[in-house]
Amino acid sequence: MMHIAVVGLGEAGSRYATALAAAGHETTGFDPGSVATPDGVHRAADLAAAVRDAELVLLLTSASMSVRLAAQARPDLAPGTCWADLTAASPATMAEAAEVFADAPVPFADVAILGTVPLTGARTAVVASGPGGPTVAGVLQGLGAPVELLTSPPGAAAVRKLLRSVLMKPLALVICEAVEAARAAGCEEWMREQITDQLGADGPVMIDRFLTGTWQHAERRSAEMRATVGHLDSLGVPSEMSSAAEQALLRLVRTRSSASCEPASRS
Repeated sequence: MMHIAVVGLGEAGSRYATALAAAGHETTGFDPGSVATPDGVHRAADLAAAVRDAELVLLLTSASMSVRLAAQARPDLAPGTCWADLTAASPATMAEAAEVFADAPVPFADVAILGTVPLTGARTAVVASGPGGPTVAGVLQGLGAPVELLTSPPGAAAVRKLLRSVLMKPLALVICEAVEAARAAGCEEWMREQITDQLGADGPVMIDRFLTGTWQHAERRSAEMRATVGHLDSLGVPSEMSSAAEQALLRLVRTRSSASCEPASRS
């Protein structure tokens, strides 16, 4: 068992922290917000206290904090501590975060989460790259997660996440639009059945998750799609669908700013 710090106890971080503690790891959590402390997790007062004695740190904050928190935590990390960035940072940002530890004995792992943590928790599939990848893989596999380990530098896993976004973000938006249109036409149940026929047994759960998650996380997902479009442009690949998805998500962000409630799901 290891001493593991989870930085960020939000929707994803709380689930990882809970699973780690339940698996017998000594788990410390830190979040500056007023979020609840998961069962079995020791809540640290600040970042330094959270990471000081940890053998592995899992960063599960917004991508915008990736580099800043790496630099802030570096002086308090013990030699050999693995720093694993599980944010949705772009490949360039992951490489920049890894550079913070370039001359330190701290192996860095770029970890891309390839699924919906609120649905599958710490068992959600991931891809990992960077020198800290094997350490993270061992821990997450112990929690039941499928792990693809790349023998590539930090940023390679983030590229896989962007490429997956080309499929998943537009798919979620299409399903949201189809259900909204069918609701307006008075045949929502029929549309849900049509979608489930295509998605299989998990269809009903995925539909509700797409409806709520796309709305709730529109700002973060629009940033992911902006990074995705940039990466496709660098590859010389057309990005019409990804660009449209980014614009649709930005529209939801604007709608959220003036709305008092979220679209209803049937959870």
